Formats: sequence, C-alpha cells, structure tokens
Amino acid sequence: MRRQYSLPNCTLILEGLSSGMSPTDSNDPSSVLSIVTNAECKFIGITETLQGGSSFLENLVKTVSEYAQGYLSGIPHPVQSQAEEDKIHLETVSNQHLHRLTWYPSTQTDNPIELTLTTVQLFDLVEAIDQFFSDSRTLPDFTLQLKPLSRRYRPADEPLAQRAVPATLGIASLVVAAFALFFIPAPEVKEPEPDLSAPTTETTPSGNTSPDNPPPSP
Repeated sequence: MRRQYSLPNCTLILEGLSSGMSPTDSNDPSSVLSIVTNAECKFIGITETLQGGSSFLENLVKTVSEYAQGYLSGIPHPVQSQAEEDKIHLETVSNQHLHRLTWYPSTQTDNPIELTLTTVQLFDLVEAIDQFFSDSRTLPDFTLQLKPLSRRYRPADEPLAQRAVPATLGIASLVVAAFALFFIPAPEVKEPEPDLSAPTTETTPSGNTSPDNPPPSP
C-alpha cells in the first residue's frame, strides 16, 4: 500500500500495511494504511533521498513542525524528544533564506547526510506533512503533540512603564499645543473699503431723455 503527497518542490511517500488486511486488499484505495514500513522524502534539485521507517517519519514530522513554527514566529521552538534512530536536525543558515537539514541514519556506520533547503522547499515539506495528517486513510492513530511554548523561551516583555512613555509623550504634546493656541489672539477681520477712484455710472429712468440726447424730430 502506497500513499504519495506531492508538492512542486517536495514529495513525501509512505508505504505500509493495514492491520488485518488480506493480500487481496493491498491495492484497495479505500484501505487504511496503519503500519509504516518505508517513508521517503524527495526534493526537486537534490539528488539525496531521505528514507527510513516509522522512527524516521516520527522524527521528521516533529522536527519540521517545531522548526517551522519557530521560523514563522521568530521564537526558536525546542524540538521534542526524538527516537534514537534516524534523528533529524534543522537549523537556519546565516542568510536566513536557507535551512540545513541533517539526517543521522539508523546504522551507526553511515555518515550524517546534510541537505540545504530553500524556504520554498521547506514549506512544501510542511504542506506535504499537513496533507498526510489530513488524510484519514493514512496512520489515523499517528498524532503530533504540540505543546504551548514555555515562557522561558519567550523574549522578555517590555515593562509597562516603558511601553506607556510614547503614549504619554503624545498626550502631553497635544496638551501643550492646545494651551499655546488658547493664548494666541484671534486675527482681526476688516471689511474691504470702497474704491473711490472708480468712475460711477448713472442710469436714466425709462421714458426720460437727457439734455445731451434730444428726441428725434418727427
């Protein structure tokens, strides 16, 4: 039985069996995969493949989930205790846009494998894990126990008095400005004086003639 969760930059593949499943039910898509026998994680552009059993999958889910929460919040999250086999470690590379994933294979003779992931590859892996958890046909008993972050991992809170200083200064500035405006006299408004140099025009009532304009002779 096989389940595949594909994203543009990451693919998570789970293979396993269903408890009490007969061989003829292995290809039934509605069957529940309850036992993991193999888990693979592949990234576009990276030749190495992360692969292991149930302990590898458990460590991968825990480490990636805690690291992604810490990366988004800006507060590093401590990784929960992992299984002794297939331990996984994640850390941010200096430029903040790359992430180093180190996998310690279960066999002691194998050297650790390091993958440098981009932020896009990392969160495609997070999305693949979310799809796996949302799939009710795959490991329904597998749960991720996320705990609230302890206060000792949080940065120190800014004192209340220090946080109130900017607001207090803003209110004091408004009071000083209002007090100063109170003593400024209101400007005196004068009506415009008539212009005596402008010529005046006289109007002649209708029906009357002026001496300069006699009526026409019949």
